[in-house]
Amino acid sequence: MGEKSGNDLSVGEMADRAGVAISTLHFYEAEGLIQSWRTGANHRRYNRHELRRVAIARMAQNVGVPLSEVKTMLDQIPRDKAVSAEDWKQAGQAWADLLLQQIVNLRRLRNQLHGCIGCGCLSVEQCALVNEGDALGANGGGARRWIGDEDELAPMRRPG
Repeated sequence: MGEKSGNDLSVGEMADRAGVAISTLHFYEAEGLIQSWRTGANHRRYNRHELRRVAIARMAQNVGVPLSEVKTMLDQIPRDKAVSAEDWKQAGQAWADLLLQQIVNLRRLRNQLHGCIGCGCLSVEQCALVNEGDALGANGGGARRWIGDEDELAPMRRPG
């Protein structure tokens, strides 16, 4: 990867093409999401295929996917060959359940938010948004994380 080719970009070109700050590229690289190489003059260069990785990282962050999950997915994408649509499909499959759960949670928030604005109840026991029917209390004492109802996922699941 250390040889100049028609597919490489300087850090400034990469940032412009990706629509991010140079510091974002450096951060993504430090997190292992993208890779660069150095010229003989120690200038950082990126292969153009890294643009797609930046786009995926940005999109995932916009919908709340943690960078650790982004890295796990991007680590499945080969770097030593042309990436096929099947490669992207297989790598992204792991996000399907995570994204479906986020959709359910966002719909629940949208549908119940009107009751929470100005409510001021500050009660985990009574809050219909985070603890409908005191579902968390049924699990015993201590901190609990609300997990959506599996039945709400059924209409959104794709067959196969």
